[in-house]
Amino acid sequence: MGGDASSGAVRELLLVLAVALAGLLLATVAVFTPWHATREGAAPAAPVELRSPTERPATTAG
Repeated sequence: MGGDASSGAVRELLLVLAVALAGLLLATVAVFTPWHATREGAAPAAPVELRSPTERPATTAG
């Protein structure tokens, strides 16, 4: 009975680690995959237009 509990605990820890690694992999892919489609490929991720409280467009760097 003690061997079964140890085996189950190891299996559960391996499952938790596998799910955590899969989550890290998906997060890494989501961060580094270009997601703005343009004719030339991927555009940099940046806001299109920022507005100030006076409704005049604010200047953006880049």
